[in-house]
Amino acid sequence: MSEKLPPEVAEAHWNKTRSLMITALLIWAFFSFFIHFFVVPLNNIVIAGFPLGFYMAAQGSLIVFVVLIFWFANRQNKIDEEFGVAED
Repeated sequence: MSEKLPPEVAEAHWNKTRSLMITALLIWAFFSFFIHFFVVPLNNIVIAGFPLGFYMAAQGSLIVFVVLIFWFANRQNKIDEEFGVAED
């Protein structure tokens, strides 16, 4: 990417990138904070012998975070390719 993007293309790229970033942050915040605020009620639901609140704190959130990283990287790469600024 040796050439500079025209301002309208750069703005469109940033708008899509910002939208993706906000979506990813909302998903992250939901699984980081919101789910854990309701651990006690979630513990009434049992999955594979473990209370759901415990499962979400110990495993579920971590799984979501790993999936979120790969999803974000894939979507950002598609946005970059769409605007011609993808890395090789």
